[in-house]
Amino acid sequence: MTDIFVSEYNNYPVVSVYIDDKLSFLSMVRESDLGSIYLCRVDNILDNLQSAFVRFGDAQIGYVPFKNILPSCVVNRSIQSGKDIRQGDEIILQVDTEPIKLKKAKLTSNISVSGKYAVVTLGRTGVGASLKLSDDIRTSMVAELKKEYKALLAECDSVIADTGFGIIIRTEAADLDPENFVSEIISDIRNSLEDLSRILDEGKKRSLYSCIKKSRLGNVDEHITKAKNFLKSRNIEDFQIINDSVVHSIKHDIEKLLTNRVWLKSGGFLIIEQLESFNAIDVNSGKAIDKRKDTISRINYEAADEIFRQIRLRNLSGMILIDFINMKNSEDSEKLCNYVRSLARKEPVHTEFIDITGLGIIELTRSKNDKTLKEVLQNTTNAVDKP
Repeated sequence: MTDIFVSEYNNYPVVSVYIDDKLSFLSMVRESDLGSIYLCRVDNILDNLQSAFVRFGDAQIGYVPFKNILPSCVVNRSIQSGKDIRQGDEIILQVDTEPIKLKKAKLTSNISVSGKYAVVTLGRTGVGASLKLSDDIRTSMVAELKKEYKALLAECDSVIADTGFGIIIRTEAADLDPENFVSEIISDIRNSLEDLSRILDEGKKRSLYSCIKKSRLGNVDEHITKAKNFLKSRNIEDFQIINDSVVHSIKHDIEKLLTNRVWLKSGGFLIIEQLESFNAIDVNSGKAIDKRKDTISRINYEAADEIFRQIRLRNLSGMILIDFINMKNSEDSEKLCNYVRSLARKEPVHTEFIDITGLGIIELTRSKNDKTLKEVLQNTTNAVDKP
């Protein structure tokens, strides 16, 4: 049994997925600047960091690396490269990373515009596709769109054509009719290119610090779409969407995600530590005192499933180190590594198996798509507590 629930937590909308009555996907609906596009002003140049501090929106401060500044997005004068930027320059920038703790927001002029089936990014090149698409579909779509790429580039206005753009085919493209997918995706890309052209044109007319295009992360439908894509990646097509906060104890399930100990059915448990520069997960045998080979193997495989659920629900990102219970047989260790690789490939956010160290610690990296659940809940709690 699988359901998508739209409910509430601390007066904030929450979209969750329960598979067989177990929370498997969670997305907090909140206003966010991630993806918003602003006309910014350069306040300071930091040559040693190859970056500039910029001001945008309502007295917000962020930074942009020189390498992420496209000359076509500087509106007050002409420059040859990001290294030519100086104090007082006005740049069209998109929020790439939200501020976290003492870190400022990171911005970029590699502006991305997302359509239904593809994402267009200014200043990139080539055609790619979501890794969540099956290999045959991804290969076919990329090959066909590469044939159309030069023609699309020639259709653009001179600013976009000179700067260039890259294309990423989204997971939603898998739903298209194989015989007509090229025309559908190209139409979608053209719409995104028109939107991108409007953004660049609008940036030249807007008042300083204003928002040219607002992020849609506060839209519940966007989060429902994420939930649907998650289910598709699990080959689950039969589900229903329920607006109800009573059937499942979402509050209890969310608050369990704030603890660092997670018990397993086998009697083992996980310890999850979110640190400043990486995340550490330790697998313990706990109450499963039988140390036979099959018992240790069973705990590790159960732990692997639960670890990926926890990573997804807590939205951990960056480096993730996992210390499984030691399996002395190298063949058993390799089988576990292969299982972890297979789980990583199923994740909706790009997760990559890096290596296993000499001490038997598995290293993963996971792309950052938003704040962690803990950071989001800290913000929502503070917002609720304000008079």
